[in-house]
Amino acid sequence: MTVTLDRAYWLGLLISVVLPVLVGLVTTRVTSAGTKAVLLLALSVLNGLLVEVAHPGPGFDLGTAAILALVAFATGVLSHFGLWKPTGLSGKAQDSLVTSGSPRSV
Repeated sequence: MTVTLDRAYWLGLLISVVLPVLVGLVTTRVTSAGTKAVLLLALSVLNGLLVEVAHPGPGFDLGTAAILALVAFATGVLSHFGLWKPTGLSGKAQDSLVTSGSPRSV
């Protein structure tokens, strides 16, 4: 049995590892964890759909896109708690953008 993955799948997997940082860039520290989880889920679904569209196979399969979305979401959650949060990158990503409630430096 030989298992091969196309470039689209590898790129989708890489993107799913980076998705929690993207969620951190577009949210603030006071954003609820539920909102962040829903945003991560939405981006994971988008990632799964785009990977399936980019796959050079014989057509679009919604079932495969759904599985890819679940894998992307699980990978995003695991990478957030196992890689990004312990290193402090999640917090730095949230602090990097100026929000309406944060004071501006002159």
